[in-house]
Amino acid sequence: MKNMWMVRAGKDAFLIDAFKHKNIVCLGWCLGDLKGKSEEDIKRLMQEHYPDESKNTLSIASSQVIKFRYKIVKGDYVLSYNPSSRKYLVGEITSDYYYSEELENEDIDYIGGHNDTRDVKWLGEVSRDNLSVSTKNTLGAILTLFNINEEAQKDILDVLNNNKSPIDEEDEPTDHTEVSILKDDIKDKSIEFIKDRVNQLDPYQMQDLVAGLLRAMGYKTIVSPQGPDRGKDVIASPDGLGLEDPVIFVEVKHRKNTSMGSQDIRSFKGALKKTNRGIYVSTGGFTTDAKYEAERSEIPIILMDLDRLVKFIIQYYDNFDNDARSLIPLTKIYWPL
Repeated sequence: MKNMWMVRAGKDAFLIDAFKHKNIVCLGWCLGDLKGKSEEDIKRLMQEHYPDESKNTLSIASSQVIKFRYKIVKGDYVLSYNPSSRKYLVGEITSDYYYSEELENEDIDYIGGHNDTRDVKWLGEVSRDNLSVSTKNTLGAILTLFNINEEAQKDILDVLNNNKSPIDEEDEPTDHTEVSILKDDIKDKSIEFIKDRVNQLDPYQMQDLVAGLLRAMGYKTIVSPQGPDRGKDVIASPDGLGLEDPVIFVEVKHRKNTSMGSQDIRSFKGALKKTNRGIYVSTGGFTTDAKYEAERSEIPIILMDLDRLVKFIIQYYDNFDNDARSLIPLTKIYWPL
């Protein structure tokens, strides 16, 4: 089976009409003519032309340009999406890579410097509504250029060639099930990404994050200055002074690969009064003995590992103040029920 590639038509598909009427697809990283340039040359040019971009951005961009220049071949299928009509243009690549100065001179306002070009024979259009949920998920990737798997490719070509009936009401329960599974998958991935972001904080930022969480829960907090804290990284209370109960003492250990043991919990408990409450945060987790030590403590102590911390962050994030949000910037995503 031939390869099939998605090539997006710029931000908000502003180039989709140009793609269709000029029978082309093109990219917009302005590196000059890439004929005679090696993959290493492309990576170097990307760094030279875009010095302010992050390494990750440059790596992704270089990979896409290299695929457009070297990996796509004549005869491969190509797609581009028109969000206004909710249809995918489906075509075949009919040329090798070339740098189109004609587009730059003739249509600079329209093409906007998208000069890395390949010619296309458009075969038709496919409505997104007639594709399976798994195919829609595949095509939802945000990259400008990516390869489409065989299952999605077959689905697209079947619709294009009228070998597949439009999705009808009998298919909806299956679709709803797939959407539900997809939602759960994305939710799980988002939690892991948040955990990745939390793990990137330094120990003092972690203290500030935990204090921000407690403020979001309605407490006022005091964060200990850098240095020995005697098990009191954060003090939280209703009045902020520690005069009104409950007074919560928080120990924060940001050690990714080190679990806290029972002795750590005993030392923490030893600094608490009977009227206090304790929270022990450890991004490296806790041993079984540590959990047992906390459970049998006469002074209530909550153990909070990374999973539990992130769950509380998500639950109370709407109440986070600007200082706490700046440590873990998150955005809300709405999903159809």
